[in-house]
Amino acid sequence: MAAASAVLQSEWTKIRTVASTTWTLVSAFVVTVALSAGLCALTAANMGDMPAAERATFDPTLISFSGMVLGQLAMVVFGVLVVSTEYSSGMIRTSLAAVPQRATFLFSKIAVAGGLALVVGMATSFLTFWLGQALLGENGTGLGEENVLRAVVGAGLYMTLMALFSMGVAAMLRSSVLSLGILMPFFFLISGILSVVPYAKDVARYFPDQAGSKIMQVLPDAMGSEPAPYGPWGGFGIMVLWVVAALLGGYGVLKTRDA
Repeated sequence: MAAASAVLQSEWTKIRTVASTTWTLVSAFVVTVALSAGLCALTAANMGDMPAAERATFDPTLISFSGMVLGQLAMVVFGVLVVSTEYSSGMIRTSLAAVPQRATFLFSKIAVAGGLALVVGMATSFLTFWLGQALLGENGTGLGEENVLRAVVGAGLYMTLMALFSMGVAAMLRSSVLSLGILMPFFFLISGILSVVPYAKDVARYFPDQAGSKIMQVLPDAMGSEPAPYGPWGGFGIMVLWVVAALLGGYGVLKTRDA
């Protein structure tokens, strides 16, 4: 029976020695910070032209995370690759032979990858916030203002949960191509499109990305967005439920199917 500490060490070795997983984390950090900074600078330069309705609900904290739309996709890729690479390479058979306790195997992988995603997510959210507020100048805000710290910490947690959700989906589908072929269009296109379609948007607001992103808003109707039937923590809770369901689904497939 493999010791939990040994399995954790093994998973850490796998992740840090595979270039693709390392670079996806780096990409999540760089893309989010760079794109957010650019959009904050653009916003600051055009504040005078902003419509009155948007100015009234201007949320400088949320603007800081505007690059998250692309950064989260890198987290999706990271989560998928952490799980599916072993299937595509055939190493899953060796891994399960070494660690036959499948719950220990999967949840050790989730713990290590989730910890890395959390570190990168928090570093990204805090740096993105500070840089964004510096670029916004007098239109910016500070961590001491009401609900701002919650939004900044929530942004880091949001990135982490995106990675964990993707790990669960990849564990169910056991294929990089299939997992990315579903998740990337879903988060990058389908979710956003449905969020503005009448009637469909009432369902889309319960998607993991739509619900979870509410944690990053300081103002409930920030930037003219439609009010949701839940608050920031309610939306975050909905996303957590999606993540738990995906991880349990991934474990169910791993437990019942051969490698």
